[in-house]
Amino acid sequence: MAKVLGIGGVFFRSDDPEKLYTWYEKHLGLARHPGGPVIFPWRHAEGPDRSGMTVWSLFPRATDYFGPTKPAFMVNYIVDDLDGMLADLRAAGAQVDERREDSEYGRFGWVTDPEGNRIELWQPPA
Repeated sequence: MAKVLGIGGVFFRSDDPEKLYTWYEKHLGLARHPGGPVIFPWRHAEGPDRSGMTVWSLFPRATDYFGPTKPAFMVNYIVDDLDGMLADLRAAGAQVDERREDSEYGRFGWVTDPEGNRIELWQPPA
């Protein structure tokens, strides 16, 4: 069975992402990568030689990236087998988005939980 390995990211809607990034940096010390999100690097407990990251990012309020229900946030979960996880969820009757994204950052898929929250699933590159 495919499983979640950790939190890959937390994404929030914002009326003014640049202004809010500045506030978080000034008051909480969350420093962005130039022009990008905040990255929290970490090491895998089972294999300290393997690195990972959790992303904290702001999106414009009008984004449709979080799905049609317009939630204020979306959580990204790191998975070990994206195709297996999506197949299991689909078999269980979950609302799985048919869209997939493959990029240099890995493979992405989306599902909506029973309360309408969009979840992003991320299989990092090998």
